[in-house]
Amino acid sequence: MADRTLRGTRIGATSLQGEEGVELSPRRPVEYLTDRGQRFTVMFDADAEPPAEWVDQKSGEVGFLDDEAGRAARAEFEEKESSQRTPWDMLIERRSREELEELLEERLRLLRSRRGSA
Repeated sequence: MADRTLRGTRIGATSLQGEEGVELSPRRPVEYLTDRGQRFTVMFDADAEPPAEWVDQKSGEVGFLDDEAGRAARAEFEEKESSQRTPWDMLIERRSREELEELLEERLRLLRSRRGSA
């Protein structure tokens, strides 16, 4: 370190260590396919087991592997998504559509009377 001058460097911001002698671990690209047919690639370690689903960083869509594991994950994902109950589903379980329309009209009349517009 005595042979290098530190004047003008940002200590901690830049490394003084060179890249010689550094060996990167082997990597492999893995392709994912979204519902829209878009393909994107993610780099993984050569020994790593890639997950069956991955979110595309650019579009935010969920992509699945284009193999048997990916197809199984896609089917499970769609099943889980379709089986989720929304607030509307829970409301329809408790009241009929006619009752909901009646309640809506009642609340609208109340709001309009507060504003002074009939």
